[in-house]
Amino acid sequence: MNSRREREKLLQRQEILAVALTLFSEKGYHNVSMQEVAGKAEFAIGTLYKFFQNKEDLYRVLVLEECEKFYDAFDRALEEPGDEIEKLRKYVRTKGEIFRSNISFIRLYLAESRGANFAIKRDLSDEVRKRYFAFLERLASVFDSGIKNKRFKEISGAFKLAVALDSIVNSFLLLWLDAPELNPYPEDPDAILDIFFKGLIDP
Repeated sequence: MNSRREREKLLQRQEILAVALTLFSEKGYHNVSMQEVAGKAEFAIGTLYKFFQNKEDLYRVLVLEECEKFYDAFDRALEEPGDEIEKLRKYVRTKGEIFRSNISFIRLYLAESRGANFAIKRDLSDEVRKRYFAFLERLASVFDSGIKNKRFKEISGAFKLAVALDSIVNSFLLLWLDAPELNPYPEDPDAILDIFFKGLIDP
């Protein structure tokens, strides 16, 4: 069991990351200073440097930890009981829930991962990409299982099917982000999966 001092340090770290997320998402990475984060979190600037080497380190840790939470949730959805189609339903539903309940981070991640050219982006992108591809392999394993169990036709390969489904889900989420009232994310995962599985051509 953690000591009280350890619990207090963990709480401080969580508060700093929460404040940094708010400021980075509202103002962008370049427009936020460590002093501003410290002031908003009501900590001395030295407290921040106990946890993070500099602003780049703070941002990197924030993005990686938030991404890890997302992918852990997606992995758990795919590991729940059910056949391959039910696992995909849980993934589509979970991704929508996670996305919509973490809007500040999503806006930050999209803004900073598209066209940003500060020093940490390359290393950070490499780490995020590795975790993303590990998840795609996990999603592909569901398609591979479905193919082996004769639930799915063997077209394109399991990994390409995983990429295709993830891309479709992301497109629905980006539409929702741009205009939530006009383009609500489907509550029923089959609204997305039917496009994927049934296609457009009548047999």
